[in-house]
Amino acid sequence: MTTASPLPAYLVQRYHGWKATGYSQNRAWYKHLASHGQHPRAMVISCCDSRVHVTSIFGADQGEFFIHRNVANLVPPYEPGGHHHGTSAAVEYAIRALHVAHLIVLGHSGCGGVQGCMAMCEGHAPELEEETSFVGRWMDILRPGWERVKDKAESMREQALEKQAVVISLDNLMSFPFVAEAVEAGDLSLHGLWTDIGAGSLECYDAEADGFQAV
Repeated sequence: MTTASPLPAYLVQRYHGWKATGYSQNRAWYKHLASHGQHPRAMVISCCDSRVHVTSIFGADQGEFFIHRNVANLVPPYEPGGHHHGTSAAVEYAIRALHVAHLIVLGHSGCGGVQGCMAMCEGHAPELEEETSFVGRWMDILRPGWERVKDKAESMREQALEKQAVVISLDNLMSFPFVAEAVEAGDLSLHGLWTDIGAGSLECYDAEADGFQAV
């Protein structure tokens, strides 16, 4: 038997507040979305971190972004076969079914997943090395990034690895044949971003300079 509890009272109250205001004031738009389906212009792959609020950063409306969130905003390399490829399935759907024009990978400051990867690579998190650790095996995707930043000053290492999570994800996206085909045909553009939560700043990856520049 599945165990499920009633929704907490504060969330019930928030829902009714939204239904009476946000929904009621935009009823026609919600009905349009429901009857005409979704046609997002962009897909955003961001971290699960509750402090990263993608729609607020860009002032986006409902129906504008197709959003996929995972630990440390990572995209695995293209690996057909196997089971439960959640991120890969989301990318496939965005490109092949929704035909989004832009695919954005958004990293952020103070990323717990990146901190875990650092600890694991430095030998300080044996629990993440266990085969039974879902987080550890997911963060293996970022290990090549650690090799690129491990010799940097300690004060710079974490932010550098957060940005490597974005760069590695962009590289891995191009290993998907249907992504590469869409990019080469000019139907899709890839973008790498990193945001400082406390400062509210946003940086964009410049492939030619191999670095991030303020937006």
